[in-house]
Amino acid sequence: MGAQLNPYVMSEDARKQAEFYKQALGGEILSVKTLGEVPGTPEEAKDRVMHLVLTIAGTNTLFMSDSFQQVSGSRNISLSLSYDSEFEARTAYDNLGEGGVLQYPFELQPWGSYYGEVVDQFGVTWQIVKH
Repeated sequence: MGAQLNPYVMSEDARKQAEFYKQALGGEILSVKTLGEVPGTPEEAKDRVMHLVLTIAGTNTLFMSDSFQQVSGSRNISLSLSYDSEFEARTAYDNLGEGGVLQYPFELQPWGSYYGEVVDQFGVTWQIVKH
């Protein structure tokens, strides 16, 4: 028996956040389902994202939806992207840092890998690694 783990990001604006990740990391929005597809949804909520599927940085899948509660960043979980190319890793780090906070500089570490940590403008923590 097996399972696939997919990060699921709750957002105050899933469409805007997905567009940012699409531009910052390369990717494609594969599908968007709205609450308007659910019978009985109030008119003011019909455009809210119920489920969005996004590929980023190759074939990685990220799920997203709009939250009904205030969203705040968390240090409990980080999303980590590992690259073979230093250039691609540094580009991802720089792009995700636009409007965010560069927590830990992307540089060569004593263990031989490049590593950097950034909290993006939506409060999501990313660890960027080049092995």
